[in-house]
Amino acid sequence: MNHFHKKTVFALVFAAIITGVTSQQLPAQTFRLTPEKDATIKVLGSSNVHDWTLTSSAMESQGEFKIDENQLHSIAAFTFSVNAKSLKSEHESMDSRTYKTMKADQYPKVTYKLASATINPAGKNKYQVKATGDLTIAGVTQTIIMNITATVNPDNTITVTGSENLKLTDYKIEPPSFMLGAMKVKNDLTIQFNLTYKNNQLLTKNL
Repeated sequence: MNHFHKKTVFALVFAAIITGVTSQQLPAQTFRLTPEKDATIKVLGSSNVHDWTLTSSAMESQGEFKIDENQLHSIAAFTFSVNAKSLKSEHESMDSRTYKTMKADQYPKVTYKLASATINPAGKNKYQVKATGDLTIAGVTQTIIMNITATVNPDNTITVTGSENLKLTDYKIEPPSFMLGAMKVKNDLTIQFNLTYKNNQLLTKNL
């Protein structure tokens, strides 16, 4: 190996090391959910009679993101909560039954807390995130693994989208039946979310 080639290899290795160290030393920035971005969460289910959807935009959430030059390096922390009684369908009677089934008076919030996240690039300013965390429904906590898409937007906000399949019985909720058993809710649910986060410092300045 000639002298010039040795210097080139050394320079590349040194640059890689410096880049890795810089990434690890990046401070985590707090991002909060921005309701004005039409943040939504949906719960989709079905019965032997018809499909149904519950929707809410009454959520609280924030994350600790390490981000530099529109590049997402890591997620140090993430929390999310939604008021159970903010989930609405097209029918009030169904909503009241849902709240009773979820024990919403006793456990008013559905919460999620991230334990760890693995991030892989999936395109320009887009990332696939494998998130492991604790989801609590009706007072019962289960550890779940979700595959999430995170996008760093041109305005420096971060949009998080994804879905997760759940079973009511995993949270000790028996699928209810109504109308003397004529309508039976199925055990499977799908949660879909589209959430956008803004740097807390910028969000505070705009208040």
